[in-house]
Amino acid sequence: MNERTYICIDLKSFYASAECAERGLDPFKTNLVVADASRGKGSVCLAVTPAMKKLGVKNRCRLFEIPPNIKYITALPHMKRYMEISAEIYGIYLKFVSREDIHIYSVDECFIDVTSYLLMYKMTARQLAVFMMEEVRKNTGISAAAGIGTNLFLAKVALDITAKHSPDSIGYLDDEEFRKTIWHHQPITDIWNIGRGTAKRLEKYGVHDLYDISCLDSRILYREFGVNAQYLIDHANGIEPCTISDIKNYHSENQSISNSQILFRDYDYDEAWLIVKEMVDNLTMELTEKNLVTDSISLYVSYSKNVIKSDGGTMKTGEYTNSYKKLVKYFEKFYHSRVKKNYPIRKISVGFNNLADESFSTVTLFTDFKAEEKERRLQNTIADIKNRYGKNSLIKGISLDKASTAQMRNKLIGGHNG
Repeated sequence: MNERTYICIDLKSFYASAECAERGLDPFKTNLVVADASRGKGSVCLAVTPAMKKLGVKNRCRLFEIPPNIKYITALPHMKRYMEISAEIYGIYLKFVSREDIHIYSVDECFIDVTSYLLMYKMTARQLAVFMMEEVRKNTGISAAAGIGTNLFLAKVALDITAKHSPDSIGYLDDEEFRKTIWHHQPITDIWNIGRGTAKRLEKYGVHDLYDISCLDSRILYREFGVNAQYLIDHANGIEPCTISDIKNYHSENQSISNSQILFRDYDYDEAWLIVKEMVDNLTMELTEKNLVTDSISLYVSYSKNVIKSDGGTMKTGEYTNSYKKLVKYFEKFYHSRVKKNYPIRKISVGFNNLADESFSTVTLFTDFKAEEKERRLQNTIADIKNRYGKNSLIKGISLDKASTAQMRNKLIGGHNG
């Protein structure tokens, strides 16, 4: 296969830059954080401006962690607006490249295969990156950074590491440059897809950078990480065989859906169970709308920071179903067997795994077809009403409880203010 050229573009401090653009402010000179201050000083900052970063303030910090001597503007998150801006920027990219050559990685980051465009535009990859980034800035007021690489991994690492040290915020990596600048880079957690857990497991073998991985016996890596060892081995050598075309053609054989929420305060055992039921109800509605069934559920709870514990796991139900009545009973059994009664709960995650088409629904001699069809019709009717008149147009009685979060969350986008 001929060598390809990828550009990975990231919108700098996107949420914070978007808020500055709305106010006519320069994010490189303005101290602004995107956070819901009404949630208290423990509220997480979704983004901070580059000006704040220069002062040592990091994304995802909490408001109380910002030094008291720093004066700043607090902007309430507006997720709907951010998605609109992101779509607008995607439209700008489409003026220059085909959608088949773009992979949207997140709301503020994408990969573009520019291999076939360089000759057409008579530009280098760097020139094309600068041109597209400037178009984005002129049209939206948002600045970007970019990584250029001969595969997706190198482009991403060029963005994450080398672009930060480049005057034009563009980094470049090929095989030779990778070995020169990234092989011995530390901490290893700066590398795409290597988290603290993986780094800790590698440390047991004296591994502290990608060069160390490339020198380690592959049998050790496979024993420690299983099939995921191949990703580490490839990336340690600057290899990434996956292309954008591969990503677009990939269809997962084992689908799942999940939802999680961080609670605004510590919830007790019974209050948290109410939240679980609301979340199961929402996910079951999604199953019904998509004509899917599940035979596996997952539940995880994290306790208050003063406890530093979590519980949960995955459980097979033994039948494929999308019945709320059935699924909530499985969750109830699972919840009571796994979750500790006397610990305050702060985060809840629920999920349905191993999804299949509704035609795979489990049928037994005891199946009450009339009752199941009645429930399915009711679920579809509720979904139609909510889609037409809003999620809060029809709610269950449990959502009137003072501990409920359903009505408030129905107004949010991506867990944040719309």
